Amino acid sequence: MIWVKYRKFLVQYRFILYSLVAGSVLLPLLLILYVNVATKSRRYTEFATVPAKSIAVVFGAGVYPDGTLSPMLADRVDAAVKLYRQGRVRKLLMTGDNSTLNYDEVNAMKRYAMKLSVPVQDITLDYAGFSTYESCYRAKAIFGVTQAILVTQKYHLPRAVYTCQQLGIDVVGLGTPDWDNYGMIILPYSLREGVSTVKAMWQLQVTHPKPTFLGSFEGIK
Repeated sequence: MIWVKYRKFLVQYRFILYSLVAGSVLLPLLLILYVNVATKSRRYTEFATVPAKSIAVVFGAGVYPDGTLSPMLADRVDAAVKLYRQGRVRKLLMTGDNSTLNYDEVNAMKRYAMKLSVPVQDITLDYAGFSTYESCYRAKAIFGVTQAILVTQKYHLPRAVYTCQQLGIDVVGLGTPDWDNYGMIILPYSLREGVSTVKAMWQLQVTHPKPTFLGSFEGIK
């Protein structure tokens, strides 16, 4: 009798455990699928097809200790500069992490864009874009962005577009190369994107947190 009860308990325990494991895998996949479908019509990969907007929002990424942009971040800035040269945007908003004196994504992005002949007056920096959510939130609340082209890698673009849309910004996105240029290097980023998408949905639909820093309105002239 005791053995029967034990076996029944073991079966129930395994069912619950397997269900939790399956749910932890399926939920991110389902959310990624939903976000991809919801943003498909607003994502582009060809410059000639991107609708013109007033501002390009360029999301930060890795910067080396000497201030050199990582290849993927350089791709983002290159794409934004091309949009600027084509007249599809008039201003660039560089948003990224400058949380310490020794790490500064946005000024590195600015210097790179200026080397590509973008005038300094057409570049605005958001030093506290510590996440996609915070970058989108601050773009509207601090810099008054109401419409924009978002520039980032294709794997990240659905979440970026979805987040900004949910926060009230009329956006389209330009996806820069990822798997096609970098191959398996993108795998960990894509896997992390599932977790980040779950977090984004929780923030957007449930908790609605304020950014780490939310100062006074600055606007973009």
